[in-house]
Amino acid sequence: MFAGIGGFREGLTRAGDFVCVGHCEIDKHADRSYRALFDMEGEWFLDDIRKADPADLPDFDLLCGGFPCQSFSIAGSRGGFDDPRGTLFFELARLAEARKPRYLLFENVPGLLSHNGGRTFATILHTLDRLGYGVEWQVLNSKDFGVPQSRRRVYIVGYLDERCRGKILPFTD
Repeated sequence: MFAGIGGFREGLTRAGDFVCVGHCEIDKHADRSYRALFDMEGEWFLDDIRKADPADLPDFDLLCGGFPCQSFSIAGSRGGFDDPRGTLFFELARLAEARKPRYLLFENVPGLLSHNGGRTFATILHTLDRLGYGVEWQVLNSKDFGVPQSRRRVYIVGYLDERCRGKILPFTD
């Protein structure tokens, strides 16, 4: 979800035996790039996550989403949940609640952690907990993983199996 040009897909492809079953991207320019980079034959696609019917989604174990960051970035207006883009996290939660994938992987700007005195991030964590997910999070920089750019992002990992606790994050030197 919020596929952009396919960063999640490429990263998961490089990480191992992940098979993408579809994507959602509203930005037509980003989607055009995504389609140029990846073979999507037979995959599910939707342009607007707000129109996603959970019953129409293919089976999946991992729900990924880099939900829009403009509402939380220190470079933006920081409108948070008052900005319609800021509420799109709840669309991921809606799909997770309906389909109960075993794992969640979400990404956003580090400003999400401090937005509204930390209450915004607390709401996100509470929402995922209410859905039955154990949650871990950490700010990571792409340059520390062989990517030729410095891009700090908060990664949120959710899991239904408590045996995962403490085995996913944090990454340490």
